[in-house]
Amino acid sequence: QVQVVESGGGLVQPGGSLRLSCAASVSTLSINTMGWYRQAPGKQREWVATLTSGGRTYYTDSVKGRFTISRDNAKNTVYLQMNSLKPVDTAVYYCNFRGDQYDLWGQGTQVTVSS
Repeated sequence: QVQVVESGGGLVQPGGSLRLSCAASVSTLSINTMGWYRQAPGKQREWVATLTSGGRTYYTDSVKGRFTISRDNAKNTVYLQMNSLKPVDTAVYYCNFRGDQYDLWGQGTQVTVSS
């Protein structure tokens, strides 16, 4: 059975950094895109960043210059490095792996930015 496991959330002060990780038990060659989404309290889930199989990265405007998506193909893991965090970044963050035959989601990890 395919598993997707997230880690790395927590409480951080404004201006701080966190790195999220997400590993999936799928073939590296089958992955089309890896991504991160987030859902703040009382709001709909929103897209944050995408990394394509070709290595292209895309970010929502509010995180450009602060967040970086990357991957380790050997570990089938995607990362989200979050710097200069703001209280508005507080949300549950979900990773996503998409291939031709699947659309997999992580269980979510809480990120809280507060002093």
